[in-house]
Amino acid sequence: MKSMKRVLAGISATLLMTSVLAACGGNTTSNSSSPSNSAPSTNTAGTETKSDGSKVTINLWSFTDEIPNMTQKYLETHPDANVEFKTTIIATTEGAYQPALDQALAAGGKDAPDIYAAEAAFVLKYTQGDASDYAANYADLGLDDQMVKDAGIAQYSVDIGSKEGQLKALGYQATGGAFIYRRSIAKDVFGTDDPATIKNEVGPGWDKFFGAAEKLKAKGYGIVSGDGDMWHAIENSSDQGWIVDGKLHIDPKREEFLDLSKKLKDNGYHNDTQDWQEAWFADMSGSGPQPIFGFFGPAWLINYTMGPQVKDTNGDWAVTEPPTGFFWGGTWLLANKDVAKDDAKKQAVADFIKWVTLDTSETGLQYYWANGTMKEGEQGTKDSVASSVVMSKSNGEIELLGGQNMFDVFVPANANASGKNLTQYDETINKLWRDQVREYTAGNKSRDDAIATFKQQVKDQLNIESE
Repeated sequence: MKSMKRVLAGISATLLMTSVLAACGGNTTSNSSSPSNSAPSTNTAGTETKSDGSKVTINLWSFTDEIPNMTQKYLETHPDANVEFKTTIIATTEGAYQPALDQALAAGGKDAPDIYAAEAAFVLKYTQGDASDYAANYADLGLDDQMVKDAGIAQYSVDIGSKEGQLKALGYQATGGAFIYRRSIAKDVFGTDDPATIKNEVGPGWDKFFGAAEKLKAKGYGIVSGDGDMWHAIENSSDQGWIVDGKLHIDPKREEFLDLSKKLKDNGYHNDTQDWQEAWFADMSGSGPQPIFGFFGPAWLINYTMGPQVKDTNGDWAVTEPPTGFFWGGTWLLANKDVAKDDAKKQAVADFIKWVTLDTSETGLQYYWANGTMKEGEQGTKDSVASSVVMSKSNGEIELLGGQNMFDVFVPANANASGKNLTQYDETINKLWRDQVREYTAGNKSRDDAIATFKQQVKDQLNIESE
């Protein structure tokens, strides 16, 4: 599973400084794996000073231009920072980013990454798993737990970024999920489009959700586009992850996805689309076989995926709390533990990471990001951010949602998400699981055969035995 695929132009293989400067402004990218060329691009930006007066060079590795673009805003707002950012961008397409990052971390030396990004699909490898020993503890950079509390960072994000109680990574976005629904359909079926009422129609729990699906069907509507719309809510609300004590574990909530997916298909409650394909996008614009009531997702799904697709349904959407708390996607920042060997570099790295992940002021990255003000004088995309403190003082009203302040929903959504059910193998295992679920719901396999095939594939591909 790619945690986020933005429907935007890809990054060019080589980013010139002018293009980076032009891109700095408005949050025009999601924190996603980019469909760009997998060739690395490198650029240098900037002007903390070493004892000899020279600039501190920070090697920054990322898989999109999103964080590299932030360095421009950082230098604008920190004119006294004598820092130079050397940026390497390698897209996650075709699995190119992780092997290159792993090799650079292992090689060490002056060209090793000082700050590097990891997305939800593979972040645990770098915070808790095989590559976690390369990462510095935030506390060793002077970024302590009190700063995290003061910023109101969502706990799920802290849990994902921590190993044995030591914080190693934080993000700038928060990706707690909501239920995103069509106002006009809500009025037709439920008599109101008020989020407080719709919340109690679709949840809490899947029994209420399917009760709503039946009401919607009676008037010719599907409740979701495809079973993938439910999967992220189910996956990230399970009690345990795919691996428990070194063996494959199928959490009962995840196993139930077989039955819930079949219920959707057998009753015609959806258009049987697959996420990220054209039919899924068509349902966002209302041009699918039957009108679709809603989608599950974080703010980035609204901004970067639905935004370009909704067309005639723009403004006819709203968000409310989902039947169960979950998150979907995200990007975390890590620092190489070797930066602590050089006081000037340690301070420079800590200052940038703090500005991105913990600064709640109106000149911190998250305030610009939440309000869509990265580029002065232009209204960019507003987004849900890691700090609830920032969102509480920001304007989350967006046109696509008919002027609704989405932060009213996403602050509790972020708080209700859990970060304790991930493993470093999720990207691979999720794809295998979802493929077998579709085989079952299509009638190609029995329920037992689908589970057996899934277990065998996990063993064959990852050498992980089942419980």
